[in-house]
Amino acid sequence: MATATVTTRLYTNEHVTIRSSKPFAETQANLHSLVPRIDDGIFTLLRYGEAARALRELEASANLSIFSFRDHGALLAIAGQKRQSIQYDIGNPLTASKMTRHQLSAGTYAPIRVLLREDGEGSAFEYDRPASVFAQFGDAQVDAVARRLDSDLQAVLEAAAS
Repeated sequence: MATATVTTRLYTNEHVTIRSSKPFAETQANLHSLVPRIDDGIFTLLRYGEAARALRELEASANLSIFSFRDHGALLAIAGQKRQSIQYDIGNPLTASKMTRHQLSAGTYAPIRVLLREDGEGSAFEYDRPASVFAQFGDAQVDAVARRLDSDLQAVLEAAAS
């Protein structure tokens, strides 16, 4: 009979908040104009063994894409509240592959989760800094890719918030 082994480890994580004086809807529209939805055709190509074609299309696509999103604000209706809050999965399949080829477990955190929420008179993005999250794997190659992802993600979210 097989047995399961569970291991745990602690790591330090940096949480980032980027606040904007712009209303939620405007910040969200800015994000959508700067970060397109991922072309799901990429995954179809990969399923059918067209890796070279998928690579060419990914190299020609945006630096970052929205993979999916969830309306967390709508969930608060269960508690009788109404808030604006959307959780996005944002990333790049090429970036993810550059990390997971060295540390497959890095796929746990790619794409990155980003929360856009209303914030008093404006809105805010929140996420865990990729370099701090991926540092737990202790791999210099993963760290280098994560630092670039940090820069790209922060730049696009600051632009959306501005």
